[in-house]
Amino acid sequence: MQIDLKQPQALDLEAVRALIGSGNPAQHNQLRVSRDGIAYLSTEAVGGMDIDGLCFRLETWAAGSGCVGAAAAADDAWVGQIFRALRDNWPAPKSDYIDMY
Repeated sequence: MQIDLKQPQALDLEAVRALIGSGNPAQHNQLRVSRDGIAYLSTEAVGGMDIDGLCFRLETWAAGSGCVGAAAAADDAWVGQIFRALRDNWPAPKSDYIDMY
């Protein structure tokens, strides 16, 4: 699952909900946005690993933290927070690392 932020109509609450819901809560996850505007969840490269080619990334969500998966996708406040982080930082992020807390 990914969201193409270059397509303004692609970024909406339901797309963010689907992206969050696609994450595996048993693994570390990091929401990343490529320089090409593709927002996606990474489980292989998290934290400061393999950041070349990224426009920005959010903090790493630890396994078991409740930040991804079905329960997280059902949390309207969380989905809204992630939506705003994407909307407010694409295409000109405040930083290459966005801390959500």
